[in-house]
Amino acid sequence: MRPLFHPAIEDVRPEAILYALSDPERVAIYAQIAGIGSGGTCTAFSNLGARVIPKSSLSQHIKVLREAGLIRCERHGVEMRNHSRCMEVDDRFPGLLAAILSAYGPPPGEAKAG
Repeated sequence: MRPLFHPAIEDVRPEAILYALSDPERVAIYAQIAGIGSGGTCTAFSNLGARVIPKSSLSQHIKVLREAGLIRCERHGVEMRNHSRCMEVDDRFPGLLAAILSAYGPPPGEAKAG
């Protein structure tokens, strides 16, 4: 099995983060991963509101997020567990992730406060 590529935090570029989070589906997936914190499996992210993401599309989204340095993936048997690297990224680029995620608003199905 081929090893997964995870960039070192020093190699993470803001343009890679901006590209990865330019897709609303990837933002929703990343927001779920960041909210879980302890590492959700890929199948946990296949439903985004009323939309079901095909497995091939989901794995491509996960790959883009991983190669941008936003998540870390670990194989556990046949499962792939995903962990957010938001603390590392926020240390390197303070406020960037919060600004991007807040620009998209609350996740689908979550009411706006206020």
